[in-house]
Amino acid sequence: MHMSDALLSPVTGGAFWVVSGSLVAISAKKIASENDHFKTPLMGVLGAFVFAAQMINFSIPGTGSSGHIGGGLLLTVLLGPYRAFITMASVLIIQCLFFADGGLLALGCNMFNLAFFPAFIAYPFIFSKIAGGRKSPSKLGTASISAAAAGLLMGAFSVVVQTLLSGITELPFTTFVLFMLPVHLAIGIVEGLVTWGVLAFVQRTEPTLLLSAKPAEFPRLTIAVFTVTAMLTGGIISWFASADPDGLEWSMAKTTGHEAFSGKKDTVKEFLEGLQEKTAFLPDYSFKSATEATATTGSHVNAGTSLSGIVGSLSVLAAAGITGAVLGRKRRSGDTA
Repeated sequence: MHMSDALLSPVTGGAFWVVSGSLVAISAKKIASENDHFKTPLMGVLGAFVFAAQMINFSIPGTGSSGHIGGGLLLTVLLGPYRAFITMASVLIIQCLFFADGGLLALGCNMFNLAFFPAFIAYPFIFSKIAGGRKSPSKLGTASISAAAAGLLMGAFSVVVQTLLSGITELPFTTFVLFMLPVHLAIGIVEGLVTWGVLAFVQRTEPTLLLSAKPAEFPRLTIAVFTVTAMLTGGIISWFASADPDGLEWSMAKTTGHEAFSGKKDTVKEFLEGLQEKTAFLPDYSFKSATEATATTGSHVNAGTSLSGIVGSLSVLAAAGITGAVLGRKRRSGDTA
């Protein structure tokens, strides 16, 4: 559900840059006031895991579309809303700058759609209410599926609203909604199941992470498992991602009647596209020559995809982890002063 610049006007894109930038600043301030150094390394490894997991598009039966998990709810349950927002922002920035996944103009919208709704709406008002304090397996499953689906639906609806605000008349509001919401409901249910599975593992290995309590000792096993899983997912499992268009692309094609949608060009968009072309050294998570070879031979093995998964995961691990460490150091410096 990563938006491209073609779906936005500079005014709308700029407005959501301000909104998301403000949420980043608020989240950073909140993290700096906490005393929870255990979650700093978790920001890095969970961010790497979500980055790798987002590379795996799975087919939605009967639609010809595909989807991938957002990961916002999983991050929020394990990190809290403010650390989750910063971590997801790190994922989206790396995806945008290094891999041209989502436009620079659309970056603020993508942060808002994929991070705000699960962190600040779905988690406190749906997941926490259903899961309760002790989080039995049945309640954990119901909460995960309900909150993940709700968060993704809110994000999908927000995409439609943002195109409406941008004056994209080729995507009429009602028709676009009717295609966007059902396919993203299906994606949200799958994300809920994945989230439930991951949380069930954490509940067995480090249950304190689900109780908003500090672990008795450093969660080495949890960190190791997520790190190894991220590397394997991004480096190997990503070869087998579905080639079907994702839920947003599919909905746009169904609404407009044609596959490609370029939108209106203007000076701002052209400048940002040119800038992104310079920063994205592995656009679309692959080398161009490897993509062509894969299409010709039918082989899933793609060195560019593997490199993208590993480099991207490590980049997010470093970006989110360093950010958490810096914010934690600010708090300790403030206490010392």
